[in-house]
Amino acid sequence: MVGCLFIGQSEVFQLLPEFAAMVIIILGIGAETIHLVRVRRVASLAFGPRERPALWAQLTPGLRVIASGLLAWGLLTLLVLEPKTHNTVEIETDKKRHVVLLLDVSPSMRLVDAGPEGGQSRMQRASAVLQSLFDRVPIRQYKLSVIAFYDDAIPVVIDTDDIEVVKNALNDLPMHFAFKGKDTDLFRGLKKANEIVKPWQPDSTILIIVSDGDTVPPSGMPKLPQSITDVLVIGIGDPVSGKFIAGHQSRQDVSTLRQVATRLQGEFHNGNASHIPTTMIKRITKQSAKTRWEDFTRREYALAAVGMGTVILSFSPLLLHYFGTRFYVGTPKSPNSSTQ
Repeated sequence: MVGCLFIGQSEVFQLLPEFAAMVIIILGIGAETIHLVRVRRVASLAFGPRERPALWAQLTPGLRVIASGLLAWGLLTLLVLEPKTHNTVEIETDKKRHVVLLLDVSPSMRLVDAGPEGGQSRMQRASAVLQSLFDRVPIRQYKLSVIAFYDDAIPVVIDTDDIEVVKNALNDLPMHFAFKGKDTDLFRGLKKANEIVKPWQPDSTILIIVSDGDTVPPSGMPKLPQSITDVLVIGIGDPVSGKFIAGHQSRQDVSTLRQVATRLQGEFHNGNASHIPTTMIKRITKQSAKTRWEDFTRREYALAAVGMGTVILSFSPLLLHYFGTRFYVGTPKSPNSSTQ
């Protein structure tokens, strides 16, 4: 009984901003009506022979009423909403999005032939490209996962919102020692990623594959689950000369990685000399004006209402004083009058 009463009181409390805004608007209409009657009595003195203010000034009574309602609704809405911080806000389950990073940690990724000048290791270049990506997306809206693969695949971190943990995993850690040390098998990493992301919401996951493409199998591509909506394959390493390792010449296999991206219905980017283009990031993350407006919550609308109401109520008296009418009290100065 007490619980039901508490829930009922809570719902009424949540409706307080709407109720207060209605009361303010009704009182404002009454006050503006009384003010209008009083102004009409002295209209000729205030506005001259026409007895009317400027056309835009005739709209200010309605604007003041609306602004008062917006201000009351916005302030009380912010009062009844629970406080939140942007770093710790919990994302709703149906809106939660994920980024899964499939990272090649084979010894060839430690070769120094990457970057615009060829002076970075492939892993260092991968870290720089991914850091640039994270800096240009609303990364706190995503849960991050990192899966390292070589001859097998090992999850490093799953569904974290701590970007520093991911950066640490990208900080040239010698993770290849955790594997037996055979040929690189990208498809084992894809299978492990499928196992992890399969229970997640459909179209909620972005898969990013970072590899030099060295010894990628030509067949056996795993089918991606419905939870993965976009795939980005990033190639790292010199695609021309390369380096010698384990008895063969290792370089970025652009054709193979591009084929992998095509078979996964994703996009390929050669990250050896340039960062990911902003247009590609927007396509993958679905960033658009529509998405930003859809992400507006009751809190953002309340802040906008407070801002609009405050601006209207603050500046309308000043504008009315200087631009409300073209009539000025006094006798106009004659052009033939002489000055003393």
